[in-house]
Amino acid sequence: MDFSWLEQPSILISVVAVLGLLVGSFLNVVILRLPRRLEHDWTSQAREFLGHPLEPEAATPPDLVFHGSHCMQCKHALSPLDNIPLLSYVLLRGRCRYCQTRISWQYPLVEAISAAACAVIAWKFGFGLPLLAGLFFTWILIAASGIDARTQLLPDQLTLPLLWLGLLLSLVPVFVAESDAILGAAIGWASLWCVFWLFKWMTGKDGMGYGDFKLLGALGAWMGPMALLPIILLSSLIGAVIGGIALAINGKDRSTPIPFGPFIATAGWLWFVFGTELLALYQRWFLISP
Repeated sequence: MDFSWLEQPSILISVVAVLGLLVGSFLNVVILRLPRRLEHDWTSQAREFLGHPLEPEAATPPDLVFHGSHCMQCKHALSPLDNIPLLSYVLLRGRCRYCQTRISWQYPLVEAISAAACAVIAWKFGFGLPLLAGLFFTWILIAASGIDARTQLLPDQLTLPLLWLGLLLSLVPVFVAESDAILGAAIGWASLWCVFWLFKWMTGKDGMGYGDFKLLGALGAWMGPMALLPIILLSSLIGAVIGGIALAINGKDRSTPIPFGPFIATAGWLWFVFGTELLALYQRWFLISP
């Protein structure tokens, strides 16, 4: 099959942006349903281990693919016209067609972020294997960020496949060499592990979750060890700004726990796409030329 027409940048970016919209709609499903299914599986495993009766089959949360969407309030099944990414939200004026309950802003936001991020990936890498890998990288980070923001959970079902794919891509290599991917994964995981235990020893509290270790390890596998320090610094800056604003808006103090995964993911994606430009900008602004 001839895909040469996709080599034209404007066409490729447009096609990938539409694809990003469609996948973004599915990412909303993942963000909402995956944590519920994981909690159900954990509960079932605990009940089975303790010899307790299992929950009825009717209590099983819907799967990610085969159960249709429905309104969270009135439970009415949504038609295909209600599920057009972004457009349905605009036409329905942000409300359910059947009960007029306001639709969460998460749906159009995730779809818009997915479309925009995918378009940037297409602009950056062009047609080829790096584009496909970059799209997968982007979608996993969006889903993981959404879940962490809602539940303070970074599922292994997302972070570990991202880690393994980064290591496998280094065999080609696509982005970094094999040795850099292995070192990046190991140092990324170990660095936050050390920070976690140092903070716990000093304060007696958990400063972050184990999912953050795995996420940074996955980013190290994709970009190598030299990207880890910039990602940590950039994620801390993003977290300080956005987290501080969110706490102020909600009237909460600094002791309120906030998920760090979305900040790591955002910083990792920015460095993945704009790392060279950001490094040059830093050198121009903060380093004095001899």
